[in-house]
Amino acid sequence: MPDESASYELTGITGAAIPFIRAMEARRVRSAEEHGLSSIEFRALFMIAEAGSLRPKQLADQLRVTNGAITGLSDRLIAAGLLQREAHPNDRRSLYLTLSPAGHTVMRSMHSGLASMLERAVEGIDEQELAATTAALRHMTESIRE
Repeated sequence: MPDESASYELTGITGAAIPFIRAMEARRVRSAEEHGLSSIEFRALFMIAEAGSLRPKQLADQLRVTNGAITGLSDRLIAAGLLQREAHPNDRRSLYLTLSPAGHTVMRSMHSGLASMLERAVEGIDEQELAATTAALRHMTESIRE
């Protein structure tokens, strides 16, 4: 019979990465709430901001939701004044979702808050360690994406 009281303690890089990911996720949820956004609305804003503009289908694919869900999501963000729809320059049946001026203001605020939080978090880490950590995180991210 298996021992049901077994511990599943994570060690090494996994033991460091998982709590970091959880802490970042908790911060993301708090930031979304501070701006009156759901978690998926928050993620959508970041994706659109990073891309500059996205077609609704592209956003649906990235968020792994239906096109119908994106319609509701984008309608809410447009009603909140954070997004706008822009016509495709070459296809009048197509459109892009872009940040509105207010959406840009909110994104600047969120990015500034994230940058400040991470700057405080790395206080006391010397430049070489920080550079090595940054390089390792980028390498790991690329490897995981593959």
